[in-house]
Amino acid sequence: MTARVSELGGRATIFSSGQLIRGRSFDVAMTAACAWLLSGGFLDAWAHNHIPSLETFITPWHAVLYSGFLVVAVVMVGTVIINHMRGYSWRESVPAGYELSLLAVPAFALGGVGDMFWHILFGIEKNTDAILSPTHLLLMICFGVLMAGPFRALWRRTRPGRALERPDRLLAPVALSLILLIFSLVTQALNPYLSLAPTNIYTTQSNEQMLAVASIILQTIILMSIILLALNRWQLAFGSFTFLFTLNAIPLSFMQDHHIVIPIAIIAGLLVDILYRQLKPSRARVGELRIFAAAAPTILYLVYFLALLLTSTIVWSIHLALGSVVVSGITGWLLSYLLVPPQEDGMMSA
Repeated sequence: MTARVSELGGRATIFSSGQLIRGRSFDVAMTAACAWLLSGGFLDAWAHNHIPSLETFITPWHAVLYSGFLVVAVVMVGTVIINHMRGYSWRESVPAGYELSLLAVPAFALGGVGDMFWHILFGIEKNTDAILSPTHLLLMICFGVLMAGPFRALWRRTRPGRALERPDRLLAPVALSLILLIFSLVTQALNPYLSLAPTNIYTTQSNEQMLAVASIILQTIILMSIILLALNRWQLAFGSFTFLFTLNAIPLSFMQDHHIVIPIAIIAGLLVDILYRQLKPSRARVGELRIFAAAAPTILYLVYFLALLLTSTIVWSIHLALGSVVVSGITGWLLSYLLVPPQEDGMMSA
């Protein structure tokens, strides 16, 4: 006879035929596998940035990338098969939050094979071509779905507005980092960490300056969308933002060898952590949430410009430099209205 108990606190549902593999232990395994896959993605991006003559699909960096995918596939598919062999239905065998990840596995494999033939037929993509290549777009979508698996699982396992349990306090910033890193990987052509535009794009290059400011706005949208989504659900532990900012900056620093972005991220992350502890922003504290949403990117890019000023020469005017910082804050502030619309603002304040 099969006995069943409900899932509680991230622990697995248990049948008399065996324990269902899911919960935090599976999250840790998938996070490690996703980190391997993501490392391969950044190594491949590094190679494209540093080896212009790269004209083959068979590379050490692709080996890391696709071996990482193999590990993800084995962990994901293997877990489902083991759970099913223990007497669970196929639906029950998929760990909660990873349903889309399971679908992304064969889609990623298809994209990988397609990418090989695409390279054979049309050569290796460079620069913007590498971002918009059809096979790369498929791989990026699947990449994102896989990286978001631990986040979706943690979201499903926790309740809104409550402090996370100790293990989940560690998992939350890691899960957020996986999502931020995949966005950083695919949008690196529009990332101020790579261009250091304030030090090399002059006032005579107005179009390039506009694009550089747009890159600050884009990265603010990505960063604050992820952060605000997390704040909608969780109370994050002190150090979460330092971890998130720094882990994102480390691989980006190697893309163009701009390692100054690592201390920028550490300092900005620590300041945002302090601000978060003081304000305690949440849906129930709308005023503090709006202030935090505006202040977090403002702090990040203020530290960015100050660091460049101290270590290099900023060729932008004071109007453009400070204006870019202010625009990043305005962008974060506006995004807070997507989390708590104006009609809800008054209700929550009341």
